[in-house]
Amino acid sequence: MKGLFNPNLKILEISIAALAETIYLALLATVFAIPFAFVFSFFAARNLMPKSIFGNIIYFLTRTVSTIFRSIEAIVWAIIFSVWVGIGPFAGMLALMVHSVAALTKLYSEQIENIDEGQIEAIKATGASTLQIWIYAVIPQVLSPFLAFTIYRWDINVRMATIVGFVGGGGIGLLLLQQQQMLRWHNVGLIMWLIALVVWIMDMVSAKVREKLRDI
Repeated sequence: MKGLFNPNLKILEISIAALAETIYLALLATVFAIPFAFVFSFFAARNLMPKSIFGNIIYFLTRTVSTIFRSIEAIVWAIIFSVWVGIGPFAGMLALMVHSVAALTKLYSEQIENIDEGQIEAIKATGASTLQIWIYAVIPQVLSPFLAFTIYRWDINVRMATIVGFVGGGGIGLLLLQQQQMLRWHNVGLIMWLIALVVWIMDMVSAKVREKLRDI
């Protein structure tokens, strides 16, 4: 406990570099997950899928795959990708991306299911195609909530990236593990305070941004 509350500032530069790597790792995972989750969410929304056999198959398949991938924790994905592509931030990014795709697909699709059906019926009455209905009746209603969910997911990914680093995902988590294994508790203390500071800042900023988006 004495070491944790007396951080060693000599490794501040190394720790900040590892922390920046963690933040960018989480950002890339979120950015790369957005297009996949965006597309999948339309097929996972019950109100957009036709009630035919083909529509039901697509809906249940998308939902099932999303649920399975989401139920597997990011740390397990990190272990899998660490073996596949090697230890490092790339493995951590892939792990967070896969988990983010599944999580955002669920959040996005549930938001789509809560949209105003009147706008969809109005666009249908003009003889619009399915794609046109999605573009002009669905997307304008969900764009703001989608942005809020995405920012919230980046916030979550920054926290998860630390844990992912413990199993070879790179970033500040890997540095924390190394210092802990060498019993350098003064260094561990510095890393822990830096993580707490960044998480607090991101939590405050993301909350403000999501609040602004809700007002749009």
